[in-house]
Formats: sequence, C-alpha cells, structure tokens
Amino acid sequence: MTKPHVMGKDALTETPVTTSGITRHVAFQGKDFRVSRSLVAPGIVSGWHHHGAYDQYGYMVSGFARLEYGPGGHDAITVGPGDFWHMPANTIHRDVSPSATEGQVAIIFYRGTGPMVVNVEGPESG
Repeated sequence: MTKPHVMGKDALTETPVTTSGITRHVAFQGKDFRVSRSLVAPGIVSGWHHHGAYDQYGYMVSGFARLEYGPGGHDAITVGPGDFWHMPANTIHRDVSPSATEGQVAIIFYRGTGPMVVNVEGPESG
C-alpha cells in the first residue's frame, strides 16, 4: 500500500542549479516534474533565466514579485501573497523583489523535461 509522505520545511534540499538572487529548495521531483520552494531576498533582482521545456506554475506565499519578461524585458506581471501564476516554457524572465525589507517565498511546480534552469545574458531585444 502506498502511503502519504511529508517533506518537512527543514528537510528540503537546495538545488545545485542556481540563478543569481534566487535560492531554490526541492521538496519532490520525478521524471517530468519538480515541486520546490523559491526564496528571493529583499531588494534583489535575479539574473535572467528560463526553465527550458518546463512550464512553471507558482503560488506566492509571502512578499511581492515583479516577473519581468518579453522583448527587452519591458513586460511584467506582479504577484503578491495568495496569487498564482504561470510562466510558459522557454520564457526568458527575471524575478524582482521590489521591497527593501520583505523578501519572497513562493511554492513552484515545474512540469516538463530537460534542463530545469538555463541562465542567459538577457531577453531578446525589442
């Protein structure tokens, strides 16, 4: 019989693939998915990156994020506590933590295959 499994917050492991400004901790992962916690410190602007062929689905637990994307990085969405978002596969973006005092905590679900994180110099020009 299969039993439920609990992954305590202190048992999460930090992912070896990083993007400047973002710390990711894996809770569960399999062949084509990953569930993780993402932490961004106050006032941080992460490096530009994408998640390859993975779609990213997120839930903001605390803090606010401005997710910049699009030609020249001029487009953005803003998410706050209780908000969900979807970042399509191969979408170059970066995470901005606009508060000087409050960071971000998000739960992220990735679905796809291939490299999970691809760091890049920046978005395409626009």
